[in-house]
Amino acid sequence: MNPRLQEKYEKEVVPALMEKFGYKNIMEVPKLDKIVINMGIGEAKDNQKVLESAVSDLTIIAGQKPILTRAKKSIANFKIRENMAIGCKVTLRKNTMYEFADKLMNVALPRVRDFRGISDKSFDGRGNYSLGLKEQLIFPEIEYDKIDKVRGMDITFVTTAKTDEEARELLRFLGMPFAQ
Repeated sequence: MNPRLQEKYEKEVVPALMEKFGYKNIMEVPKLDKIVINMGIGEAKDNQKVLESAVSDLTIIAGQKPILTRAKKSIANFKIRENMAIGCKVTLRKNTMYEFADKLMNVALPRVRDFRGISDKSFDGRGNYSLGLKEQLIFPEIEYDKIDKVRGMDITFVTTAKTDEEARELLRFLGMPFAQ
């Protein structure tokens, strides 16, 4: 676990959440379970090179090799056959999860053009938060000259919180820049 985020969670976040929600036991305090980063590549049906470059971008960003996501069923209108590779995703846990979260909150998101904070309305009702990014260029590891196309990605923060309010407070205490 990232030592800075680990210390912050133990020394600041846990006591603050215990006080705010009135938890009796430290095990009731919600924590970050995993982060899932997903890139759907629609043009992969025509050109497999596009998929390879997306996989390499996601490997650089996440620090872990992604798996390919495949179509569950054939859709004639989209020219997609069953089991065709149409995207990639990576699931981060433990140390890599905290390192990625720290990098996203403190380095990547402030680099977004006209950034005023992220929406706090993208919770799913069970304490998980999803966030969409329009381009992979906001991450410092990606070199502008080496990319072939600007691609977006979906990032989902899965927490052990039971309600959206608990998850919102957990992410806010961890440093997520929610819009005011």
